Amino acid sequence: MRVLVTGSAGYIGSHACLELLARGHDVVGLDDYSRGNRGATDVLGAHRSFEFLQIDLTDRDATRRALSARSFDAVLHFAALAYVGESVDEPLRYYGNNVVGSLSLLDAIAAAGIPRLIFSSTCATYGEPSPERIPIDETCPQQPVNPYGRTKFMVEEMIRDFSVSADAPSGFGYAALRYFNVAGSDPQARIGEAHDPETHLIPLCLQTALGLRGSLTVFGTDYPTPDGTCIRDYVHVQDLIGAHLAVLDALVDGESRVYNVGLGRGYSVRDVIDACRSVTGADITTVDGDRRPGDPPTLFANSDLLQTELGWTPQRGDLRVMVEDAWRWLKTNPKGYPA
Repeated sequence: MRVLVTGSAGYIGSHACLELLARGHDVVGLDDYSRGNRGATDVLGAHRSFEFLQIDLTDRDATRRALSARSFDAVLHFAALAYVGESVDEPLRYYGNNVVGSLSLLDAIAAAGIPRLIFSSTCATYGEPSPERIPIDETCPQQPVNPYGRTKFMVEEMIRDFSVSADAPSGFGYAALRYFNVAGSDPQARIGEAHDPETHLIPLCLQTALGLRGSLTVFGTDYPTPDGTCIRDYVHVQDLIGAHLAVLDALVDGESRVYNVGLGRGYSVRDVIDACRSVTGADITTVDGDRRPGDPPTLFANSDLLQTELGWTPQRGDLRVMVEDAWRWLKTNPKGYPA
C-alpha cells in the first residue's frame, strides 16, 4: 500500500510513518515544518520506501499537483495546529491552517481519486461533557468550547459532507479518530516528542527531572478528585498509531467510521508526577498554582466501540511504560532533534 501522511514531521505523524514503513508500506510524508521537526524526517529518510514533500497544505495548487503526480491508496491526516490556548489567542490562524488546509487536502484527494482517508481528530470536539457522560463515548454531543476543538469538528463535518457528494472518489471511505493526551515515544528511541513550546505534562515532568526546568506547576489542587488534581486520559503513541492502522485495514468502500481512542480510565496529575519520579529517580520539584479556566476535573474516553469492532487493545497502556519510553528518548535527546 502507498500511503500519504500529512504532518509527517510532527510527533504523531512521524510515529505513523515509522510504523507504516515497518509494516512494509511505501510512505510519502508531507509537512511544512511550521511545527514539525527536520530531525524526524532525517530518521524516516533512512528508509528507501520513504519520500518527503515539503508543502503547506493551504497551498491548494501545490497540494493538488503533489497528490495527482503520485498514486495513493490512502491518506492519514495528522497536519494541524494543536495548542488550545494559542487557538484562543490566534483563532484565524487555526481556522486558516486546520480548516482551509483540510479543504485543500480534500480537493486534492478528489482530483487524485484517493479512496481512503483517516482523520486524526480530537476529543476536544466534545467540549466539556457533564459528569454523567464520562467516560465519553462516540454518542456524546460534540460541543467544542475553543477554536482548536471547533476547527477539528468543522473538518469532521467537511469530510462527512464530502464523502456523500459527487466530488468524492468512487467508493470513498473515511474514519475520524478522537483522543485526548498522547504520550511515550518509539521504544527504540529513534523518534520522540519534541515540541516548541512544550505544553504536555509528561515531557514537562521529564524536562524538570533533567534539570531543564526548575520546577513544574500543578494547576489546581482542590478538584473533586481523589488527590485534588485533574484526571485525564492518556494513550501511548504506538497504541494510537496501531488504532489508526487497524481502522485503515478495516475500512471498506463507501464506509464511514468514528472511534474514540483511549484507555477507558484516567490518570491524575499527581499520578503522572509520581510515575515520572519513580522512573527517573529524580525529586521533581512542583509548585501549586491556581486552576486554569475551563479545566474540568475529570475527562477520559470510552473506546469500547474500537475494541469491540476491531479488536484493538492498548499494548502499552500502563502509565509507567509511557513514561519509560518518553524518558528513554529525552535522555538521549535533551534538546530535541539535532539542529
